[in-house]
Amino acid sequence: MYDKEKLQEIKEAEDKWSQKTQEVVAKRPERKEAFTTLSDIPTERIYTPLSIADCDYLKKIGFPGEYPYTRGVQPTMYRGRFWTMRQYAGFASAEESNKRYKYLLEQGQTGLSVAFDLPTQIGYDSDHPMAQGEVGKVGVAIDSLKDLETLFEGIPLDKVSTSMTINSPAAILLAMYMETGAKQGVSPDKLKGTIQNDILKEYAARGTYIFPPGPSMRIITNIFEFCSQHIPNWNTISISGYHIREAGSTAVQEVAFTLANGIAYVDAAVKAGLEVDKFAPRLSFFFNAHLDFFEEIAKFRAARRLWARIMKERFKAKDPRSMMLRFHTQTAGCTLTAQQPENNIMRVTLQALSAVLGGTQSLHTNSMDEAFSLPSERAVQIALRTQQVIAYESGAANTVDPLAGSYYVEKLTDEIEERAQAYIDRIDEMGGAAAAIEKGYIQKEIQESAYQYQRAVERGEQVVVGVNMFQQEEAPPKDLLRVDPAVRESQIAKLNKLKSERDGIAVDAALKKLKKCAEGNENLMPVILECVRNYATLGEICDVLRGVFGEYTAVSTL
Repeated sequence: MYDKEKLQEIKEAEDKWSQKTQEVVAKRPERKEAFTTLSDIPTERIYTPLSIADCDYLKKIGFPGEYPYTRGVQPTMYRGRFWTMRQYAGFASAEESNKRYKYLLEQGQTGLSVAFDLPTQIGYDSDHPMAQGEVGKVGVAIDSLKDLETLFEGIPLDKVSTSMTINSPAAILLAMYMETGAKQGVSPDKLKGTIQNDILKEYAARGTYIFPPGPSMRIITNIFEFCSQHIPNWNTISISGYHIREAGSTAVQEVAFTLANGIAYVDAAVKAGLEVDKFAPRLSFFFNAHLDFFEEIAKFRAARRLWARIMKERFKAKDPRSMMLRFHTQTAGCTLTAQQPENNIMRVTLQALSAVLGGTQSLHTNSMDEAFSLPSERAVQIALRTQQVIAYESGAANTVDPLAGSYYVEKLTDEIEERAQAYIDRIDEMGGAAAAIEKGYIQKEIQESAYQYQRAVERGEQVVVGVNMFQQEEAPPKDLLRVDPAVRESQIAKLNKLKSERDGIAVDAALKKLKKCAEGNENLMPVILECVRNYATLGEICDVLRGVFGEYTAVSTL
């Protein structure tokens, strides 16, 4: 961006400045011998045009809404409309969660995000022995279509978009959502939202898997195909780096492993006979907003550019929408502290701002009390207001990609992209993301990064305010939200009532049809819809699929 003569002039001036600065440093040493980002990328004292001397603006940065989408996927970004403010919520019963959703919508939230309890996430009904002690604890308990109807009662599904953090049973929850919409008179083409549906990161980082990789990938590609034909506005997958980061990865690893998983899904769909431009426009991503402010902004920009190139060059996508990395962001739950929990408000604010400056399409801000429990209404309101203050008061949304051209941000964007690409190349050599996970490679990389970060905290090299520096005595927290254990008994009573009132013959017939379909090669979605429509429970449907596909056993990384 500068001619050689001007760069030489800057170089000579920088050399003189550096000499003078070294004299200052000799008298007043800097805080550290070396500064790095959380991904261990060296951070120089200053950045100048020399740092990005080889940058081709049109090729690497460009314009918003145009390839390679470094500056954002929309030409006007937040000048047109703000990101979707989508607070992740769900606990106890469908009735209680419905009240929380309505409260959030009244407070100005613009989209819904459903948290499911662990039994739901791993395909067990509330009456299963494995569900004991977990019903309604980390999300809402959903056993059947009846629960989902209650969850969205009074919330018109043609007026909101809904994200559902569900993976192995994603097809079942999508079917329930479609049927709930149908009962409201909303046709599938009017439904908008996302299912997470990202099983590879479950094997690597989170653990809510049911079936082995092969059948799981089949279900995912079945969903891609079905949605492209019947639910055109639905995001069929949210390829998630969030949980990879929560498990302890660096920002570079988060980008690399997430996009490697994305490559695996696209590759599986293409091998299943789907045209890339038929399904790729509905792929979406989910990233973590961590604490290294500038690294996070650069991470989002690098991920967009890298994915655009992957889709254009590797998969020969022609539709620009196939090349756009659209993503939801959640602030980092792993950075929340039980000590001095009010500090979490500041942490979340910085993380949310980095997501906005990085060009997110939707955003969840964590609540200050989540290190203790599910968030209280007051904490949720503060978290939502954080987004609203950034949107309406900060000015951060008034221009597109305001940090573009920053010598530091552009250099950091390049560095993250290069390091993430090196990881992707290594994973390709192993045979792709699924093979790398089977070998335990990705798990080991995440575990090593988590270990090194924790060691840095314990040594005091990584400061966590209120934890290893600036500690103080504190009274126990008050007004925490607790889920009543009686929720399980209530869910079991509802299950028993449902089973006594439904058409048992129709349920049995639908489940037998599902078994036969699973044993063959047909798309599973139409049969799952039939099961759901007849009020087969989530656990019953998953049990049929377990019987055909088996269950996955985690790979040891020791």
